[in-house]
Amino acid sequence: MATIGERIRELRTEKQVTQERLADFLGVTPQAVSRWEREGVCPNLELLPKLAKFFGVSTDYLLGLVERS
Repeated sequence: MATIGERIRELRTEKQVTQERLADFLGVTPQAVSRWEREGVCPNLELLPKLAKFFGVSTDYLLGLVERS
């Protein structure tokens, strides 16, 4: 099962979005996005709906509770 960081990296890569652009959208630093993707650090729960909307997926998908259909 993929971690939330792995899913964020996968979605970001698919959409050809840089860590910097995603960080700007979320109001965090690019280093925070990097930590989510590399170190398994989870984003703040308040960011999950914004992440889901940005990528067009559900929060359940980000959390690994469901697969994409």
